[in-house]
Amino acid sequence: MELKGKKINFLGDSITEGCGASAPEKCYVELLKEKYHLKEARNYGIGGTRIARQSEIKDPNCLRDKDFIMRAEDMDEDADIIVVFGGTNDYGNGQAPLGSIEDRNAFTFYGAVNVLCENLIKKYPTSSIVFITPMHRWNENGGIGTWKPDGVEQRPLCDYVKAVKEACEKYSVPVLDLFGAGQMPFNYHPWARLYSEDGLHPNDQGYLLLADKIGKFLENL
Repeated sequence: MELKGKKINFLGDSITEGCGASAPEKCYVELLKEKYHLKEARNYGIGGTRIARQSEIKDPNCLRDKDFIMRAEDMDEDADIIVVFGGTNDYGNGQAPLGSIEDRNAFTFYGAVNVLCENLIKKYPTSSIVFITPMHRWNENGGIGTWKPDGVEQRPLCDYVKAVKEACEKYSVPVLDLFGAGQMPFNYHPWARLYSEDGLHPNDQGYLLLADKIGKFLENL
């Protein structure tokens, strides 16, 4: 696909927002806009947000508590491409259980990905829609560093990656698998130090690599 002149909506969390970059123009959204001469690169990234709906929301007006499904409703409607990049916060601090591929509601992770795919296809019937899996991160198998409420199951991050891929396959939505083939294993210390400051968010070098991966994927749609 020729990307020059395209309008892209980027729906995501703190990684899309640009957390870890030394300046706003260093985040992957801005890097893609500059490199590919995009007409619009709309950044709908909000740190701490999750794909699935939370059963307990303390402040309904807090942007961090608005899930991807809610926020997708407010995105501009004239996008040529929609990029959805999330799931690591569902793993790290979400209340919603993983659920199963048959789920049809926003309160499990599987169900939320299903609902989000359906809503985006209805809203953007002629646009290209893609998902990006979470990347490897430190403590990706649970334990210290995750903030699940008491009583909520703790599943490894790879289960959330699998859910994104399985749900998107149902709708023929392309998926960029940064977990299996992203070459950004932030759980592996030498790479984490090179591309991330905290084992989760990319640094400037990490965002350059991320933009390269996403750009090439979009070009091949």
